[in-house]
Amino acid sequence: MSRQGEIIETKDAKPRRFVFVLMNEFTMMCFASAVEALRIANRMADKNLYEWRVVSVDGQPVISSAGVVFKVDAGLEDLCRDDSVMLCGGLNIRAASSPKLVNWIRKESRRGSSVTGLCTAAYTMAKAGLLDGKRATIHWEHHDGLVEDFPDIAVLNSVFVVDGKMITTAGGTSSIDLMLKFIADGHGEHLANAVADQLIYTSIRTEKDSPRLSIPSRIGVRHLKLSNVIQTMELNLEDPISPAVLAKDVGMSTRQLERLFQRYLNRSPKRFYMEIRLQKARNLLMQTDMSVINVALASGFSSPSHFSKCYRAQYATTPYRERGVKAEVPAT
Repeated sequence: MSRQGEIIETKDAKPRRFVFVLMNEFTMMCFASAVEALRIANRMADKNLYEWRVVSVDGQPVISSAGVVFKVDAGLEDLCRDDSVMLCGGLNIRAASSPKLVNWIRKESRRGSSVTGLCTAAYTMAKAGLLDGKRATIHWEHHDGLVEDFPDIAVLNSVFVVDGKMITTAGGTSSIDLMLKFIADGHGEHLANAVADQLIYTSIRTEKDSPRLSIPSRIGVRHLKLSNVIQTMELNLEDPISPAVLAKDVGMSTRQLERLFQRYLNRSPKRFYMEIRLQKARNLLMQTDMSVINVALASGFSSPSHFSKCYRAQYATTPYRERGVKAEVPAT
């Protein structure tokens, strides 16, 4: 029921069924956000508009990224054509994308099921070939890795992306936005807004919205020229731009730019640029099979020895040793 206690009118239709596939070390946020939105929609409509099952690759309980163990209803099974597959990804997505799972989603896709990748599960869909030539999104920390591993995919910085029956989200609360779209498409904006109200979700995002905070919010500083310079840096990690050119582009001298970075970020433009390039390099090392030399080039380092030296200074280890670490960069 809504806040006023009335039952919300909905279209009479067969309940839509979702099959949530919990992958090893999945993030609870993406799963819980999706299920709660469906549960509340049923409550608001006072009928079962949505049904869901929770499965795992082998039918055994699954450990989430937070260490919480989840029981499941079954293992992978043949689905009805109208079922919607919801892959719940998280940490170590490459290891979680087992051949058995990849083959299963490929088969279910051919049978007509829609497939959605929550959080990092776009990687699993890509590995299955479901995103070839399509648009997609993924958690922002895995964006560069997906671009490098699957160049035929148009990877967008969007909260979610719907491309036919292939759907991807950027992780975290983006599951709520996607479910609210499903609810609105199936049963109207009034019900979707009522669900958002119950979730205390005051700003419903669309496919056009970015999953990341704006640069001023991220750095805690609202300075237009500083934000513009940082945005230019983030868009040019493979081919770094000199501080002199960055300063000129925003109508400042190099000395003024230096003072601006020192005042607000307590580091030089060169140091800041280096840090975000090294962060990209670390993501690629952890999330792809790219050689260390290619990672260096993709992060704007022309010399592998210089890259190794800078990497060691930043992370107290070498790129080669980092590649041997099993844990991936965390996803929310």
